[in-house]
Amino acid sequence: MGIAFLPPLFHRYNQTFFDQAIPYDQLCLGWSRRMSRAAGSYRRRGGLAAINLSLPVLSPLPTSATHSTLVHEMIHAWVDLVLHRRESHGPCFHAKMEDINGRRTGLTVSVRHRFPIPRTPASWQARCECCGTVTPYQRRVKGLACRACCRRLNGGRWDRRFLLRFERHPAGGQQDQASVG
Repeated sequence: MGIAFLPPLFHRYNQTFFDQAIPYDQLCLGWSRRMSRAAGSYRRRGGLAAINLSLPVLSPLPTSATHSTLVHEMIHAWVDLVLHRRESHGPCFHAKMEDINGRRTGLTVSVRHRFPIPRTPASWQARCECCGTVTPYQRRVKGLACRACCRRLNGGRWDRRFLLRFERHPAGGQQDQASVG
């Protein structure tokens, strides 16, 4: 079971890898039941930053997956809140990741994980009225046009004539895992 109480882990890793530099009072730690496409996320809006870990992705995995994902997101927090840099997986992130991995603590942090991501059935499908192509989507996207028709009939430039029409997936997002292609 990969579920852990996050604040003690945060404080342990903040001491071990960041010299207590990440300000805990500016950070909200939590589990997300809705996040299903990534193991974790870091974001800051205004004065409050948040690290969220995915319950659906991490709960079936070993605790090491939770620990490495938390430290990965803590590196993002450190780069943002301590170094005041706006970068995703840039040079500061990579330098800190290499520093942590070089300490041989048994914890391995990487830019990308290879955890199994549960597939979520599509709730929507987009239909091109011109060529009839139907493509599944998780959500509706405004202003999306059929790439094939834009290429074939308009030199690759976006054209309103090829806007996709979104409709609920016939199975309504309820199809079973085996039927998702």
